[in-house]
Amino acid sequence: MAKVSLCDKQVFNEFKGYASLLFGFIGGVVIFVDIPASQKILSGGVCLLILIIGYIWLWKRANSLKEISLTIEESTVVIKTGNIFEQDGLKVIAFNEYFDTQVDERIIAEASLNGKFIKEHLSCAVSELDDYITNYRFDAEEVREVNVGRAEGKKQKFEIGTICVYGDYILTALSKFDNHNKAHLTMPEYLGFLVNFWDKVNRVYAQKSVSVPIFGSGLTRIKGHKIIDEQDLLKIMLWTFRISEMRFKHPAKLTIIIHEAKIDKVNLLELKTARNGL
Repeated sequence: MAKVSLCDKQVFNEFKGYASLLFGFIGGVVIFVDIPASQKILSGGVCLLILIIGYIWLWKRANSLKEISLTIEESTVVIKTGNIFEQDGLKVIAFNEYFDTQVDERIIAEASLNGKFIKEHLSCAVSELDDYITNYRFDAEEVREVNVGRAEGKKQKFEIGTICVYGDYILTALSKFDNHNKAHLTMPEYLGFLVNFWDKVNRVYAQKSVSVPIFGSGLTRIKGHKIIDEQDLLKIMLWTFRISEMRFKHPAKLTIIIHEAKIDKVNLLELKTARNGL
């Protein structure tokens, strides 16, 4: 099923621009060229065919878009499919509120971005990363209570949105865990995470480009919003980025990476043409 409808408003608006150019060209031609009456019907049919082909081409292009570039408050924001580990600059990996590193399919799934970072892209032993996080200079308000009753994983909690810069990576506490180690967030918590995250990244990015995944996509559950999808999450991310103080100075930029398997759920044309609504 196509993610962009054949009657999509954005496609139609883009088509109107091309149609106006075509009719303007035809109007200019007929001023100087007299078309015989016998050929006017044929010419009209050709023009109609061109318009139909053009509309279908625009519609198919909208469905196959895999990358767009936006300017939000003077910052360049690229949204595209790709592998976050192959991006330049700083790469953001979302952890839970404990900064757990235990990849065992109970606390962290091996197939998750978090799991892949630990299993495939960590350049040291997991114990060294744990020591690094333990000794990291977090702000006092970022460190929350110790969950002494937690049976598995770490016990020290952190405020969601807290970040830990580790080489070319920014580790961030995104999801909260319940007693069964299931990730969850409420919408107010998700919004709070994003506002907090952009503010903290603004302090540490050091004019480097930053690549992030679609926060909240995957295993994280947003309570009370069962039907929220990647398109909605992207809009929320862009909106909170716009209202934050985070600004990337050229040539640094923000890149939001969409997993190849999820691009069919994202209408990039809508995001590209809705600048004023972000």
